[in-house]
Amino acid sequence: MKKHFFWPLIACCVAVSLSAQNDGGIGSYRNFPIVVTLQFHSLSMPFKDIKSNFSNVGIGLGTELSLNGKHNWAQQISAVWYRNKAVGNGLLLYTQAAWRPTLFSGVFAEVKAGVGYLYTFRPVEAYRQVNGEWMPIGHKGKGLLAVPAGVSLGYDNYAPGTYFSPFASYQLLMTKGYNKSIPIVPETLFQVGSRIHLSRN
Repeated sequence: MKKHFFWPLIACCVAVSLSAQNDGGIGSYRNFPIVVTLQFHSLSMPFKDIKSNFSNVGIGLGTELSLNGKHNWAQQISAVWYRNKAVGNGLLLYTQAAWRPTLFSGVFAEVKAGVGYLYTFRPVEAYRQVNGEWMPIGHKGKGLLAVPAGVSLGYDNYAPGTYFSPFASYQLLMTKGYNKSIPIVPETLFQVGSRIHLSRN
C-alpha cells in the first residue's frame, strides 16, 4: 500500500517542480525547487534519546513556494516515508509555513509549523476476531491528524544556474487519534537534505 501511495507522489512532485521552475521565480528567489531529504524517525518527546532516531531511516520529497517573493517566507509541501521496526512504518503528507531569516553570508535559520496527515502501519501482523475466530488482517494501520513544527539551519547561495541549498531540520510531530488511552502522541523527525533550484535556461 505504501508503494501505491508514495511513488506517485514522488513523480507528481518532481513533475511540478521541473515544469514550474522555468516560470516560477520571483525576484532573486526561484519557486518550486525539488526538496530531497533523508528522514530519521522516533516515537519520543523532543530532544529525548535523539540517537534512537538514527535507527529508523526514511526518505522525503517536496517543493515550496515563496509567500512574499523573497527567500525568507515560504509555504512547503512534503511527502515522507519512514521505516520503524518498533512502532511501524509511516507515510506522512504535510504542508508548513516557514520563516527563514538569513543569519550571515548565506547561512539561514528556519522556524516552521503546519498540518498534515500520517498513515501509520502496524509493526507486526494484526488479528481481528471474526465469528469467534482470530483472523489475520495484515499490517494495515490507521490515518492520524499530524501537526509538525520544527527548526532548521542551512545555507543558500543564489546562482542563476542550478544550485543546491543544503539544510538540517529537527521536527516535533504531534499526532492525534492513535488510540483512545493516549489521545496525543509525540514523534520526532531529524531531517537532512537539500533544495535543488534548477536553472531557468
